[in-house]
Amino acid sequence: MALTTPRTEPVTILQRERSLRPDLFLILPYLALAALGIVMVYTASAPRNELLDLDPAATVRRHVIFVVIGFAVFIASSLIGGRTLRSFSIPFYLASVIALGLVLTPLGRELKGAQRWIQIGPLQLQPSEFAKIAVILALAVLLANAGSNLQWHHIGRSVLLVGLPAILIFRQPDLGTMLVFFFVSVVMLFVGGTTLRQLSFIALAAVVIAVALFQVGAIKEYQIERVTSFLDGGGGDDADYNQLQSEIAIGSGGFFGKGLFGGTQTNLSFVPEQSTDFIFTAVGEQLGFVGGSIVLGLYAMIVWRLLIAAGNGRERFSQMVAIGVAALLVFHVFVNVGMTLRLIPVTGLPLPFLSAGGTFFIAMSLGLGLAHSVWMRRSPVRDE
Repeated sequence: MALTTPRTEPVTILQRERSLRPDLFLILPYLALAALGIVMVYTASAPRNELLDLDPAATVRRHVIFVVIGFAVFIASSLIGGRTLRSFSIPFYLASVIALGLVLTPLGRELKGAQRWIQIGPLQLQPSEFAKIAVILALAVLLANAGSNLQWHHIGRSVLLVGLPAILIFRQPDLGTMLVFFFVSVVMLFVGGTTLRQLSFIALAAVVIAVALFQVGAIKEYQIERVTSFLDGGGGDDADYNQLQSEIAIGSGGFFGKGLFGGTQTNLSFVPEQSTDFIFTAVGEQLGFVGGSIVLGLYAMIVWRLLIAAGNGRERFSQMVAIGVAALLVFHVFVNVGMTLRLIPVTGLPLPFLSAGGTFFIAMSLGLGLAHSVWMRRSPVRDE
C-alpha cells in the first residue's frame, strides 16, 4: 500500500529545506485532552479519597507531575531526527525486552494478581507501555529495510520481533497489551505491503495460538470469565459489575451531563478504577453526550494529523512510525470507550492522555512526539 504519490514539478534546492514548524492541529488536541484529563482525574478521585480519609487532591497532584513530564518528553522526542531515531530503535527495543524480563523476576512488583511493574524508589515503572513504542520503532526499521514488496522471511522476522515481548507480557499476565501488539503490527504490515494471503496466514496463526493457549489452560480463569460473562449478558462477576456501573454512569449523563461533581455514580464511587481504566465514565456522566463527542473528536483530529504526517514522511521508516502510533492510539480509544459502553469485554486498557497513570501518559507522549517529528521534517518533495 503506497503512502505517497509521485510528484513531477521541479523543486529548487532552497525549497527542499523546510523549517521545523510544530503542528498545532496535533499539539492543541493533545494539550486539550491532557487538561481535561486532569479535571476528570480530580473529579473521579477526590470523592473516593475523602471516603478513605486521604487528601482529595493526592491522586490528581501525582497525575499533574506525570503530565508535565509527559509534555517535556513530547517536546524532546519531537526534536529527534529520523536518522538518530532509527539508530536507537533496535537498542531501545532490546532494552524494553530486558525490562519486560526483569518484571518477571523478584524485582517485579505484583498488584491485584498481575506482575507488571518495577519499583524504582517511590515510582512504579510499567515497561510494557514503553514496549509498545519500542515494537513500533523496531518493526518500522524492519519494514523500511524490506521495501514495499514483503517476502515471507520478512513476515517471519516480524512475527519473531513482535512475539518475543508479547510472550513476556502474556506471562505477567496482560492480555490487553498483547492485543495491542497484534493490532498495531497487523496495521503496519498491511500498510507496509503485505499481501492478503500473508495477512490471512497471520490471522489464522493467531487463532490457532489462542485456541492452543485456551486448551492448555495458559489463559487465566478471570480472563475467560470476562469474555464468557460479557457474551452471556453478565454473570455477576467483578468485570460485569464494573461495566454495569459504567453503563449507568454514562447513561445518566444525558445530552449535556450533570456538571462537575454533579454525578451520583462518580461522587459515590460506584465505578471502580474510574480515574484510570474507566475515566470515560466520568466524562459521560459529568459532561454528557456533548462532552464525550468532543473527546472523541479530539482523538479523531490527532489521528488525522498522524495520517497526514505518515503520508508526507521523508522516508519509509518515518512513515511507518507515524502509522504505528496512529494504530496504537486508535486501538486504545476504541477498546477503552467500547469497554465502558459495554460493547466489548473488559480489557484493562487505559484511555490515552485522560486516564491517570504515569508510565502510560509518558509513553504515549513519547510516541506522539516521535510521530510529530515526522511531520516537522516532512519532505517538500514527494518520494524524495
